[in-house]
Amino acid sequence: MDNRPFEMVIGLEVHAQLATRSKLFCGCSTRFGAEANTQICPVCAAFPGVLPVLNQLAVDMAVKTGLAVRGTIQTTSEFARKNYFYPDLPAGYQISQFELPIILSGHVNIPLANGEIKRVGITRIHMEVDAGKSLHEGIVGASWVDLNRTGVPLMEIVSEPDMSSPEEAGEYLKKLRSTLRYLEVCDGNMEEGSFRCDANVSVRPRGEKKLGTRCELKNLNSIRNVMRAITYEAQRQVELILDGGQVVQETRLWDPNQGITRTMRGKEEAHDYRYFPEPDLPPLVLTQDRIQKLADSLPELPDQKVVRFQKDYELSPYDAEVLAASRELAEYFETASRALAASGHNDAKTVANWVMVELLGRLNREGLEITDTPVSALHLAGLIALIKKGTISGKIAKEVFAIQWQNGQDAETIVRERGLVQVTDSGLIEAEVERVIAAYPSEVEQYRSGKTKVFAFFVGQVMKATKGKANPAMVNKLLEDKLA
Repeated sequence: MDNRPFEMVIGLEVHAQLATRSKLFCGCSTRFGAEANTQICPVCAAFPGVLPVLNQLAVDMAVKTGLAVRGTIQTTSEFARKNYFYPDLPAGYQISQFELPIILSGHVNIPLANGEIKRVGITRIHMEVDAGKSLHEGIVGASWVDLNRTGVPLMEIVSEPDMSSPEEAGEYLKKLRSTLRYLEVCDGNMEEGSFRCDANVSVRPRGEKKLGTRCELKNLNSIRNVMRAITYEAQRQVELILDGGQVVQETRLWDPNQGITRTMRGKEEAHDYRYFPEPDLPPLVLTQDRIQKLADSLPELPDQKVVRFQKDYELSPYDAEVLAASRELAEYFETASRALAASGHNDAKTVANWVMVELLGRLNREGLEITDTPVSALHLAGLIALIKKGTISGKIAKEVFAIQWQNGQDAETIVRERGLVQVTDSGLIEAEVERVIAAYPSEVEQYRSGKTKVFAFFVGQVMKATKGKANPAMVNKLLEDKLA
């Protein structure tokens, strides 16, 4: 896209399932994965004559979200009926909010590749209920309907069209999901559908102020697929315009297998849904005292933690962003840093490197979360302390970490039981250095003739001979002296 005379304009609509145990207007469970139609009652199944009762905790979670994104909390909001027909929407309408949502405005700050911070505006956040689910697999000529999800509380978080690349959209979703997880109002699980995203994508000539015709993309079940779908759809629209065609406003489905978007239906407008106030629910009125109590209960949020990590631990903005991405990861890093400092070695940067490279690398390869790690923060701190004390080398430390990953033992026990203590006897190391120099006369000649890159070869040979146990600093110093 960057080499074309067009730019992307992207807005995202996120549906976040609130982490309540019961539904928005009844006491049915919201537990994921239950047998079909076992978590329903006359209210969520829309039997005639039933009345909804609002879930107070869901309201509190929505307010906390609004406070976290610096939004305006509406002291009076209203629910409305959004009328449309789906087989898995038993009432024939969805209880949502329209003209008076609970949250107006707000923003999310996202990091850009050049190190700058971009502000992405939020138009509104409103509460609504989820629909059910149509089941098609294993059924010939028919479909089943599972109403377990009907009535589950959702927040719809609508961004401004402030993003101009798939990467910015990805960063926005990561930061928003991280914030919701910090607040413990949504688990952010895209695979289970508790954090879902629709993308509104349009293109326009660079420098143009008027927005182009947008298409809404659905069926986006991962941040990666959101980015892929935006990339394809923007390119499709550009090619259509360059060929003399016109973009039609519509809803399109993303096909992750073929990597394309396909027409789903024409895009509805607000008037198509015939919104009108929900007659069975009075306006939702919030007092300033209640809003203030919820504000006082907010945890330290990702942006605040990023600033503190840079100040307290002298981390780079990038490192701080990575480590503050999740509440659990940030707690792991801080626990390990404090434990290392308590052992007499205050080096948060080394802890950060081990967490980001070794720990997260392993977790990502094995598809695990930080909460699943077999190496505790205290055990990682103990391992780094052994490096600092000179008991083991960095290379041996990686071997010890791999063993910790398998058995969960502390580093000191592993080093003692397996005889991995670093060799610091200068006489033993000097003997190996002399043996290596004698064994490779041609390499010695190359080094002394100015080809200094061969020095790494000698270091490698000595470390190999000592099975990685030789003190690296001593090896380097002795080699420099002997080769001089």
